[in-house]
Amino acid sequence: MLDRLWNGWRAQYVQRDSHGKHSDESVFTQILKSQQTDEETFIVHRGATCFVIMNAFPYASGHVLVIPYREVPDLEMLTEEETSEIWATVTQAVKVIKAEYSPQGMNVGINLGQAAGGSVAQHLHIHVVPRWGGDSNFMVAVATAKILPEALDVTADRIRKRWKEMK
Repeated sequence: MLDRLWNGWRAQYVQRDSHGKHSDESVFTQILKSQQTDEETFIVHRGATCFVIMNAFPYASGHVLVIPYREVPDLEMLTEEETSEIWATVTQAVKVIKAEYSPQGMNVGINLGQAAGGSVAQHLHIHVVPRWGGDSNFMVAVATAKILPEALDVTADRIRKRWKEMK
């Protein structure tokens, strides 16, 4: 039997700005418009048409998102330049994470639309997640908690440095 765990609070989180008010802009657009540094926002790479940021709710250490600067919900709305750079950046993200973390596997995926599981459906983003055998440990089952062995800022620093080294 499949248990469902609802986390409806996330919808409120991603639909509100930093002052707790509803915004029509995605959380990613809000981050880009903020006056915060890349270190404060966990952005690890910036390209011409897209950027890479740590997932604030990672499935595993090293989970990043590749996102176009332009807020569009669907792949077919990207320009040829955006499409080309996004997929090149996804490939580079995989290389960087493999070099830094030596995962046993990788997940690369997109949820297009809210019905597909997209928590920020109005702003296309591609998940790049390193995976290890047994990385869904017992804590998920017994304590509804996920153990991450590294703080987000440490992971961001490691990925940012490795990205620069591998250019």
